[in-house]
Amino acid sequence: MNLATFDPPTRLAATTTLEGLETPCLVLDADRMDRNIARLRNRLDGLGVSLRPHLKTAKSIDVARRVMSAPEGPATVSTLKEAEQFATDGVRDMIYAVGIAPEKLARIVELRAKGVDLVVVVDAVEQAEAVAAASRNAGMRIPAMIEIDCDGHRSGVVPINHAQLLEIGKVLAAGAELRGVLTHAGDSYKGGGDEAQQHYAEAERLAVVGAAQLLRGAGLPCPVVSVGSTPTAHHAKDLTGVTEVRAGVFVFFDLVMAGIGICQVDDIALSVLATVIGHQREKGWIITDGGWMSLSRDRGTGKQAVDQGYGLVCDIDGSAYEDIIVADANQEHGIIAVRPDSDARLPVLAIGDRVRILPNHACATAAQHAVYHVVRSGSHAVEACWPRFGGW
Repeated sequence: MNLATFDPPTRLAATTTLEGLETPCLVLDADRMDRNIARLRNRLDGLGVSLRPHLKTAKSIDVARRVMSAPEGPATVSTLKEAEQFATDGVRDMIYAVGIAPEKLARIVELRAKGVDLVVVVDAVEQAEAVAAASRNAGMRIPAMIEIDCDGHRSGVVPINHAQLLEIGKVLAAGAELRGVLTHAGDSYKGGGDEAQQHYAEAERLAVVGAAQLLRGAGLPCPVVSVGSTPTAHHAKDLTGVTEVRAGVFVFFDLVMAGIGICQVDDIALSVLATVIGHQREKGWIITDGGWMSLSRDRGTGKQAVDQGYGLVCDIDGSAYEDIIVADANQEHGIIAVRPDSDARLPVLAIGDRVRILPNHACATAAQHAVYHVVRSGSHAVEACWPRFGGW
């Protein structure tokens, strides 16, 4: 499968150019996306590990088919709606990488009964016991992975808590299926440069490899050792002991990733197309129809060295204007202005002109839309419309 190949579109847009689309809407640069996918896949091939892409960013089978190594997977999801939707489209190998709530186990059982190898995640004895009980009731062994806390960022068993780790492992091995361990280096989103990212990546690796060794030393199975974050996936130097890497936002990238040096602005494949609807010249504002309902309220760059407001403004071709951002946003109004402390000038844009706005957080921005309008770099031709879905 040539992941860099953009297949002929099967879902053609009703209009054929960016100028003809109703705004605001979501635009996906397929050339940038393909380069992003190839970049990480080639890197992981060189490190001898497989990629289990996280599909939570895209929520689209058309994108999934370009990033997965095979039509059936492997893949990672963050909602059961994703698992159910992708299963309908033929994906059979998935990790539901959010701690399992006991009441959701009935949906897990239903999917597994249809031949989907869906794995759940636990970090507490109570969760493990719920998985074991559901396994007994369903007459099947539900596979589960133990989440390891590699950096204090969010969830997981602290690696030095050997007693808790072993107790969870024993409950799963006895009453369900212990598939392995996984972790997520959430602290990597703090940035810090290449050296810091390499440190995050090694801490991530050591946490799960150590947990796997502890489980195996106690006679428990641990076939899968899974790590995953887009920053560490691009900085790991050694993945000895790791079997797979999970990452998601690398497919599109965004301004948060650019702000911590994981990509360049020109790598960002996703943008929101908006139309100029007014001016407040005395305030230095250009008003568009791209408010926070289309951009999302995510302000993920607000704590970074360069605050991108609600998004970085580009011309209709996707080339960024110097220091021009969406400085503020209301529900359906975006306010374009010069970045504070910059001597840049506003572009000359008439009412009806179009701009493309790069997102702070690709997942949050994409979630505001039902379809990707697919273009090539530098082209205004819309080659396809790829549906995306939401929900839990």
